[in-house]
Amino acid sequence: MKFRADRTPVPSRRRGQGPSTRKRMMLVVVLLGLASAGLVVRAFDLQVVRKQFYQDQGDARFLREVPIAVSRGTIFDRNGEPLAVSTPVMSIWANPPEVLENDDRIPELAKALGMDPADLKSKLEQRSDREFMYLIRQMRPDRAQAIIDMKIPGVNAQREFRRYYPSGSVTAHILGFTNIDDRGQEGLELAFDDWLAGKPGSKRVIRDRMGHTVEDVEQVREPQPGRDITLSIDRRIQYLAYSALRETIQKFDADSGSIVMLDVHTGEVLAMANLPEFNPNNVRGSTPNDRRNRAMTDVVEPGSTMKAFTLTAALTSGKYTPTSPLIETSPGTWMMGGHPIRDTHNWGTLTPTGVITKSSNVGAAKIAMTLDTDLMYSTYKAFGFGSSTGSGFPGEAAGYLPVGRSWKPIEKSRIAYGYNLNVTPLQLASAYAAIGNGGVLHSPSFVKGQDNPAQQVTTPEIAGELVKMLETVVAPGGTGSPFAAVANYSVAGKTGTSHKANAGGYDAKGYISLFVGMVPASNPRLVTAVVINGPKTRAYYGGVVAGPAFAQVMEGAVRLLDIPPDNVGRWYAGGPSQGGMIGATSMPPPAADDSAAEETVP
Repeated sequence: MKFRADRTPVPSRRRGQGPSTRKRMMLVVVLLGLASAGLVVRAFDLQVVRKQFYQDQGDARFLREVPIAVSRGTIFDRNGEPLAVSTPVMSIWANPPEVLENDDRIPELAKALGMDPADLKSKLEQRSDREFMYLIRQMRPDRAQAIIDMKIPGVNAQREFRRYYPSGSVTAHILGFTNIDDRGQEGLELAFDDWLAGKPGSKRVIRDRMGHTVEDVEQVREPQPGRDITLSIDRRIQYLAYSALRETIQKFDADSGSIVMLDVHTGEVLAMANLPEFNPNNVRGSTPNDRRNRAMTDVVEPGSTMKAFTLTAALTSGKYTPTSPLIETSPGTWMMGGHPIRDTHNWGTLTPTGVITKSSNVGAAKIAMTLDTDLMYSTYKAFGFGSSTGSGFPGEAAGYLPVGRSWKPIEKSRIAYGYNLNVTPLQLASAYAAIGNGGVLHSPSFVKGQDNPAQQVTTPEIAGELVKMLETVVAPGGTGSPFAAVANYSVAGKTGTSHKANAGGYDAKGYISLFVGMVPASNPRLVTAVVINGPKTRAYYGGVVAGPAFAQVMEGAVRLLDIPPDNVGRWYAGGPSQGGMIGATSMPPPAADDSAAEETVP
């Protein structure tokens, strides 16, 4: 310690309190200020100057929610054979800005996609403000993987499913098809779309700037695959119907046609075929006209097939039985309201059964004029004419049946033999199935085992009498003999031929040929309706044109379904007004068909 002269101690200086200390403190403050300014500048750079860049980079690494694709439910026929299945495919997509940043790879990518490089670049440039665009949809997985293996920046793959129809055109009009997004567009694919489609799942993932998934974070929603459905269709019978229809269309050079087969006791649709056709696996090559299910959407005037329901009303009235009273049809023409009603021949005196056997327009018209109009209308309405069948098929037509109170005498007489109303092939088949089912009408169904609504539309006794009356049509002397005969089985059915309507009335040379029948007549199991539109050969009668197709389909169906024969080696014989069984094994000669084709309707 130092002392002054007076011996008082001199205070010593503390360490760090000199000029050098102050300098150091100022340096620290300056450094802290510079650091703070740097942080502010950096924040300004991140938030303002380079904001877009970092947003883009962040988006590329952002947490994304992506869908989990699910397969559509399989459609089976009644025997478990697949009719529509979903197969896995891959779709190639791109992030346009990234691909354009590497435009030297575009020619390579275009070659792999089978595209023109200039076109591909143009499409990418048009969508340069987007982060996603499809390059090609629904590729085979091996081809798609080959493109991904090229490791072109911005190009990725996404798993999807594509519908495949093993039966192709054979079941096309029933099933319909799906679009590129695997959603039902027509037919049962559309009708049951919610059931078949299922619900895609979703998950959260982290993706890198190349669009690749880096990490699965969590599953947001569990995927629910589409549910399967088993149809009432029998693929074997469907093929028979399709083949028979194709042969008939070609043989008679017809414009189009339909065949419908129903199970009598349940109303289930076992087969439904239409021509023209389309390939559901390549819908682009078809037109709306090809894709139309004519059995459901097209209406025709049913011609003489309507006489079965006119006779139903007659029997219901109590004024008629199958054998009485006698009806005079001579000389084969009857004037009604100044317009002639004609038969093909002068059939003379006929019983009500004979009117069915010979398909007499005159006889049907005369019967109708003795019946109460409300009874006729209610009978037709009860059998489903003028209303949708309730099948649930998209686009099904309801047909047309004018309200009874509006019928004029000439209209009433024409409706009795199948003019002035419109029906679909399915309606015809359904109505005849009710006759074969003891008078019980089922709503047609395409789903196996479905509990179809049913109602009693006529008594079992009248239905049984009608079946016997309809048997005479395919017996010798009937309009369906021998064309609609099924070997070793009894057949009850009805021929029909009607003029095609056009803008000016009716086409004198255009015809609709029909046959509707059931097998076996002793205990009906199957009903089939055949409608051929516009045969251009000299033969155009329903029995000649549609009858053989009916027989061909039924012969195969009874064999496939193992339905026992009930008419081995026996044929009907007798006059037009009575039927009897004889042990005749020879085929009877062809008979004249119904007279509707010969009628001139203004």
